[in-house]
Amino acid sequence: MRLGVLDVGSNTVHLQIVDTAPGARPNPTFNYKEELRLTQYISTENLVSDDGVEKLRSCIKRAIEQSSAVQTQELLPFATSALREARNGDEIIKSINKDFNIDLQVLSGEEEAKLTFLAARRWFGWSSGRLLVIDIGGGSLEMAVGVDESPEVAISLPLGAARLTKEFLKGDPYTDKSIRALRDHIENKLEQILPSLVKHQESDRAIATSKTLRTLARLAGDWFDGGGKNLTVEAIRKISPKLADMDESSRAKLPGVSENRASQIVAGAFVAESVMRNLDIKELEICPWALREGVILKWLDWMEA
Repeated sequence: MRLGVLDVGSNTVHLQIVDTAPGARPNPTFNYKEELRLTQYISTENLVSDDGVEKLRSCIKRAIEQSSAVQTQELLPFATSALREARNGDEIIKSINKDFNIDLQVLSGEEEAKLTFLAARRWFGWSSGRLLVIDIGGGSLEMAVGVDESPEVAISLPLGAARLTKEFLKGDPYTDKSIRALRDHIENKLEQILPSLVKHQESDRAIATSKTLRTLARLAGDWFDGGGKNLTVEAIRKISPKLADMDESSRAKLPGVSENRASQIVAGAFVAESVMRNLDIKELEICPWALREGVILKWLDWMEA
């Protein structure tokens, strides 16, 4: 079966096509991605602007056309924090579903965490023991812990890299004052969930997913060590202030840092540093599978059942 997953996120609209079957590993065959940066079109009243809605609809229209062109048999569209939290999100989604004849579903933060955890579990296997999985998206931070395919704890916080950049970081390079405000905010938010996670500090492996963490691991490999396959707490402590001292054009020239990510990677780095420090995580292992793969795997499980 040719299966498509359409991820309408805070940063991008990303179509991923896989050839697969129940019980088989999904084989990626086609990708189509547009950087929309939807969070930039959300007002202080938490409304997606008319311009943002029009751009979103155009991106989805092109993605659906690409899906049809490669003869996708089933399309699984989902939206995450940007549309989930926008006051006019439901209205936008209803209009998109009606006009494009799709079933765009909004995932809750907890569902995001659980599906990402499922993907990591399948990638690393049962022998990996208790997993702590961390994902830094554009709008939210997800964390999940467990020994099975369903985590014992699944948490989502509004600590996404795009969201924090928009709300806190000012100047180019970013001002010391805005950096301090950002770091204080991250610490305050993490304090709310630390009691739920502190007992899981002794997990067998700590896993990182998402473009932000993969980029930070690549920078760690280039600047220090690790080869892009892991991210140590020592490396992230050195990376975070180094990135904050750069201007945006300098960050955009770094390996693996796109123009879109150049503004957000600083906030993502400070979230990663704070999580690793507060949970006493020495090293994160990078997992190439994340939320989109989790959606595919969950659907395949349902089909097989």
